[in-house]
Amino acid sequence: MGAAYGTAKSGVGVASMGVMRPELVMKSIVPVVMAGVLGIYGLIIAVIISTGINPKAKSYYLFDGYAHLSSGLACGLAGLSAGMAIGIVGDAGVRYI
Repeated sequence: MGAAYGTAKSGVGVASMGVMRPELVMKSIVPVVMAGVLGIYGLIIAVIISTGINPKAKSYYLFDGYAHLSSGLACGLAGLSAGMAIGIVGDAGVRYI
């Protein structure tokens, strides 16, 4: 959610920059790329969590479930807040240039 918001908000700034000053569009694409990287971080954490779950094991302990839940929530909430920050600051910064 954070990566999508950051990409959308920064993308609006890049679109307005393309209308006002087309020669600076490539400089203003940086916030969009940074917001996209947040989605990749979430994907990496999802792969790490899914490799920690072994379906052939006899039991899946409650502690393991809470550890996987908390790591997913921590990554998700950090990505959400970082995406919001990148979107707001990226849009304002791109429009200022």
